[in-house]
Amino acid sequence: MSEISEEEYLQLEKEINLDDIDFSDLEEKYEADTGSDNIVVVDGAPIAPEAKVPILIKVLRKLFSTVGEIVEGDEGVFMPMENGKSKGFLFIQYKTVDEADVAIKKLNGKKLDSQHRLLVNKLSDIEKYASIKSEFQEPKIEPFKSHGYLQSWLQDEQGKDQIVLHFNENVGVYWNKKASEPEPVIEPRKGFTSKYAKFSPKGTYLFSIHPQGVQSWGGSDFHSVRRFFHNQVRLVDFSPNEKYMVTLSPAPISLPDSVAERQQFPFGPESEGHKLVIWDLATGEPVRTFALPPHLENQKEMPWPLVKWSFDDKYCARQGPDALAIYETPSFQLLDKKLVKIDGIQDFEWAPAGVKLHNSKSKTGEHILSYWTPESTNHTARVAIMHIPSRQVLRTVNLFQVSDCKMHWQSEGKLLCVKVDRHTKSGKTIFSNLDFFKLSEKDIPVEKLEFKDVIINFSWEPKSERFVTISRLDDGNPNPAIPKNTISFFAQEDTKGKNANPKYKSYKTIENKHSNTVIWSPKGRYVVVASITRPSGEIDFYDVSFDDETSKKGLPANVKLLKSSNYAGMTNLAWDPSGRFLSAWSSAWLHAIDNGYRIYEFTGNLLRDDSVDQFKDFIWRPRPESLLTNSDRKKVRANLREYSAQFEELDAMEADAALKEAILARRKALEDWRAYRAKHVSKKVQTSEVQAEIIEEIKEEILEEKEEIVE
Repeated sequence: MSEISEEEYLQLEKEINLDDIDFSDLEEKYEADTGSDNIVVVDGAPIAPEAKVPILIKVLRKLFSTVGEIVEGDEGVFMPMENGKSKGFLFIQYKTVDEADVAIKKLNGKKLDSQHRLLVNKLSDIEKYASIKSEFQEPKIEPFKSHGYLQSWLQDEQGKDQIVLHFNENVGVYWNKKASEPEPVIEPRKGFTSKYAKFSPKGTYLFSIHPQGVQSWGGSDFHSVRRFFHNQVRLVDFSPNEKYMVTLSPAPISLPDSVAERQQFPFGPESEGHKLVIWDLATGEPVRTFALPPHLENQKEMPWPLVKWSFDDKYCARQGPDALAIYETPSFQLLDKKLVKIDGIQDFEWAPAGVKLHNSKSKTGEHILSYWTPESTNHTARVAIMHIPSRQVLRTVNLFQVSDCKMHWQSEGKLLCVKVDRHTKSGKTIFSNLDFFKLSEKDIPVEKLEFKDVIINFSWEPKSERFVTISRLDDGNPNPAIPKNTISFFAQEDTKGKNANPKYKSYKTIENKHSNTVIWSPKGRYVVVASITRPSGEIDFYDVSFDDETSKKGLPANVKLLKSSNYAGMTNLAWDPSGRFLSAWSSAWLHAIDNGYRIYEFTGNLLRDDSVDQFKDFIWRPRPESLLTNSDRKKVRANLREYSAQFEELDAMEADAALKEAILARRKALEDWRAYRAKHVSKKVQTSEVQAEIIEEIKEEILEEKEEIVE
């Protein structure tokens, strides 16, 4: 294409009429600021006769001056007139755009009197929405962005578990290599979180906490999955099936002044002033927000979680003064649109699994929760079992002289243990009772165990009816240097017959201990009893089904101390999801003594002891429930020796590089031999043409001759 000359260009410019060209698309795309963003339009004002308009303007100017400085004179407030009356709206010009934003935020919807509500909007917004095209335009849908397989770590051939190590300002994800140094999954990231990191209950997501909100990470490389804006968030919790997240911030939600910022803000006007938020993890959107109850606003230690979930995420509930608010998901509307009134309610707990009530036809089990109320002038203390959604109270137990109650559900929802701390009439001595609600039996009978001691720790064995308690005598001598705690291992007596009613019995008692913590292996049988945050740092490993001559008697429990260890400065303990390893660590969040971590086998053998400066946290990555059927599990048990041999070989290779090289060389030699044999075994062996003749020959040989005379 040839270039146009200057003369030709000037001639062409004269011939073109610019008024005939439509520039509306360019004007819309490159819209300039016309300076009207500081002007607001107020609708809903009274229609007044012309004589009263100055008074009305004076009243409205005074009201709108409370949020910003208005331009002086008629330019500041202009009220259009028609037929000697005002038209019911006016224009107000502020000196700055920010002041106009504040006016909209604070005065939009304000009642001037019983008959007039003011509606405040920006003039520029009205012009913008008045020019919307009548033709429908398809919204632009962003293409789907895959985050990959979020459970990829479960495909590890050796079944290794992942761990998170938080030290200094760094957070790293690693493969647990037992005694060997952990292998990085990703390089440690500095500033990964401003507070702490946390996995979701099934291990799908890793969450980091920031001043602006919460960030979720996932996939094999832990890339960013989603952001949840909640200013100054402090606490985070999740529903059991990872559908929802709950966040809490001390800062109330405040809507931005800017209209543009409000469009990107996840909360609406109904959330203003709220501090508690429930999020949908799949969409990243808030589904419900709540204000804190007045009695919690000034509380130093916040009870957490404030929202508790049913086992299948179908319901959630939160406690308020004299009431329980139960919500259905996903609508998050109140169950039956009303609160459950419970005078003086102190605490409640959902059953962690579907409860198989007597004569229940539900395959998945019923939704059950328990709660307790304290003593009052006219009522005794009470523990109750409630069915949801019917709200029917299935069982109630009255209690006397109660100081406190703690509810402990058995993992399968078969039993509820209520630890009742009671006081003598004088109130000087505290002792404990254990009340067991047997939910699978008719009328939910209750078994009571009475103690002279105060129970300071109670823990059920997973998927079992055995439990461990730690107790101490309330003798008025709280000297922590004296070991006064008693560890007791309980199981139900082995009784026979249809009408047998087994009672709980202590099968082993260990006295004069400093222990204050009980932590069961996720698979049961093995339990660790420890003294946390004490200088001694005792860790005792027990097997409650030890296989010896005593176990052959068929007793429900046979307790054996496997090993003891001391870890000075220990602050935390945690089992891995498989129950094979136990981690113990000393956190810099609590003190600066010997910070670092240890990894033990379930039998108590120390595998790794690592001192790390400014070590803060050790987190095992959770695993979802096993997908194996009962028949699959039977096959695994039947071939357990074969699998054990394979894993032992892998362990040996992992521990010794030379042995690993020898085993791999031996495997290669075996594979080469098999390949050679497969190649040559099919070849026909060449034989000579000579025919063979078989000749049979019989030989007789006299071994011994003996002569005997018979009379």
